[in-house]
Amino acid sequence: MRDIAVVVSNDNKDVDAIETIDAIKKAGFKNVFIQWYNKNFNPSQEEQLKYIREQNLNVIFAHLGYQNINDLWLENEVGNSLVERYKKDIKICKENNIQMVVMHLNSKSEAPKYNETGLKRLQGIVDYAESLDIKVAFENTKIKGYLEYVIENIKNENVGICFDSGHCHVYFKDEFDFSKFKNRIFAVHLHDNDQSDDLHLIPFDGTLDWKKLIKDLKENNYNGPITMELCYGYEYLNMGIENFYKKGYKVGEKLQGMFEN
Repeated sequence: MRDIAVVVSNDNKDVDAIETIDAIKKAGFKNVFIQWYNKNFNPSQEEQLKYIREQNLNVIFAHLGYQNINDLWLENEVGNSLVERYKKDIKICKENNIQMVVMHLNSKSEAPKYNETGLKRLQGIVDYAESLDIKVAFENTKIKGYLEYVIENIKNENVGICFDSGHCHVYFKDEFDFSKFKNRIFAVHLHDNDQSDDLHLIPFDGTLDWKKLIKDLKENNYNGPITMELCYGYEYLNMGIENFYKKGYKVGEKLQGMFEN
């Protein structure tokens, strides 16, 4: 049976990360991923990681930040500095026995066109990660084409994608050629929405076709955990944080069964 995992979200409403981690643990989760965004989180990302370890939760990957990520594709010093920032984060992950990082390739609805400048920077980042035996999974965000460009041009075996179901549903209207990434799907962010916005709902609480999605993931050899990127807000606030993650875990078990069939 596949493991079930969930994000330790710093976007949860009315609770801090420690309360989130406690609720995740109480719901039955044994695996999480952490937001390593280098933001002024309170508690800090370092404190969160320490507490996660104290609760004997396994960190399956770190989601790295995406501040100024569009500069990756521009000939400027900010773009150059991103390479060092990501290398530093990857080194920290290695030191903390985190075996994979997830990265965005752009942010917002408009970004510079993918190009050789960005590709060279990414090549440097993934080569460094490979030297540390760290996998890098690039995520589909709001704009098509970037994943295809990077996967076609970077051949390192430690490079793949993180498929985000919510992004695909709201921004791509579920149009995604999984066959281009066969055997390269390293991670997933599973969450739902009604195509009005990127809501990070619990699966089956939106309009996504989960039966079809799981079929696509299986056919293209995704063999990893059932990893949900859920956010506690909206009407979920009425049920309380503990019941929110209990529901999330039960839905994770439902998805687990669907993957097995």
